[in-house]
Amino acid sequence: MLSEGGTIVSSKPIEGRMTADAQGGVTVFTIGMRINNFRALRSWWPVFRAMPRMLKELSKDRELGMLGHQLLFGGPRLFYVVQYWESPEKLLAYASDQGKEHRPAWAAFNRRMREGKGKVGFWHETYVVPAGAHEAVYVNMPEFGLAKATGVVPVGRRGEGAADRLKVA
Repeated sequence: MLSEGGTIVSSKPIEGRMTADAQGGVTVFTIGMRINNFRALRSWWPVFRAMPRMLKELSKDRELGMLGHQLLFGGPRLFYVVQYWESPEKLLAYASDQGKEHRPAWAAFNRRMREGKGKVGFWHETYVVPAGAHEAVYVNMPEFGLAKATGVVPVGRRGEGAADRLKVA
């Protein structure tokens, strides 16, 4: 199915080679947790529950700058989210906004980390990717990752080869 802008929107596998309809740069933010001690439910359960509230808040208000996200699991201990943002400025503005879900969750998390003695692990990474410095290919996949956040177009619209899509010689 096509959206108004001509990008394909689907939760079913899309046949063929597709690419993300990302225009310009993108900020990629990965954040996750690792359960180091399953029995320490009080240490990791609140951390696990905080992210869905933030994602819901961000998904409801596109002006905050999150383009989309992908939830991923790395086995029974590891949970993480890859988020795609319009800019690092919008990501940082959300992170520091006293009136949004992140600040109280961050403060509570820091308290638990002091009390928890390593029962839950946490990380985040931020990558600021300028226009022309990212490319993506999805073959027989539903919308996923950057394409889920920005829409999907046939590979030919952005260039047949990775070098074409990356704007390198």
